[in-house]
Amino acid sequence: MSLVLDGKALASNIENELRTRVERLKQTTGRTPILATILVGDDPASATYVRMKGNACKRVGMDSIRVEMPQETTTEQLLAKIDELNANPDVHGILLQHPVPAQIDERACFDRISLTKDVDGVTCLGFGRMAMGEPAYGSCTPQGIMHLLEHHQIELAGKHAVVVGRSAILGKPMAMMLLNANCTVTICHSKTVNLAEHIRQADIVVGAVGVPELIKKDWIKTGAVVVDAGFHPTDEGGCGDIELDGIQEIASAYTPVPGGVGPMTINTLIRQTVEAAEAKVQS
Repeated sequence: MSLVLDGKALASNIENELRTRVERLKQTTGRTPILATILVGDDPASATYVRMKGNACKRVGMDSIRVEMPQETTTEQLLAKIDELNANPDVHGILLQHPVPAQIDERACFDRISLTKDVDGVTCLGFGRMAMGEPAYGSCTPQGIMHLLEHHQIELAGKHAVVVGRSAILGKPMAMMLLNANCTVTICHSKTVNLAEHIRQADIVVGAVGVPELIKKDWIKTGAVVVDAGFHPTDEGGCGDIELDGIQEIASAYTPVPGGVGPMTINTLIRQTVEAAEAKVQS
């Protein structure tokens, strides 16, 4: 029987711990950890994600500042807002919701976020430090996956991990985190030839490509660990990047969709904001 890597249950347990840490910060400093979220434009999905992050803050006793900017916002205006939040001593973390409108230089805006407040793990500096094994806040989805694997004592050292996807906030940092955990890592993507053959060699498969059920169950070798970081709404409730129907007969462990990786993403954002608030007290 496969081990179910239950992110929903783990995230709930971590929230209990975070409530205690937040309360301790309030009692010792008289201040509440604050996450600032920036939403540019009127994308309904982005608005939903921002609302979910605000609700997560409330559950652990944190505060959140919700900054909403119009669709026609310029890069310069957004940079000025980020500068303002960087300079605000009450703000411990900054989240710029992706994607921003096309006229904005998103990378320039991500990189304007102070390293000490980059709790979403989106800056080039943070990525570079993480890749080199230096202290930095990791991109939330891959960092959440690593926490999930660690919690369930999944052996990583010496294993062959295949990451399918190369995005700046998921595939690439995921590969670096697994490499730092002593995996042998292969990165596959839309231009990879014979994808199935790469998957068949994997001890650990991470689906992070954003294509519904691109990775077929029959490609996965017996005993592999299967991590599905995708989510695509369906009439049945949703599917991921990996064909999971019957995967429990093949994999030694797997993340369900929904309820696996997804809850760990927001949980990691909140946890890293608490860590940033604690670090400020110690500095």
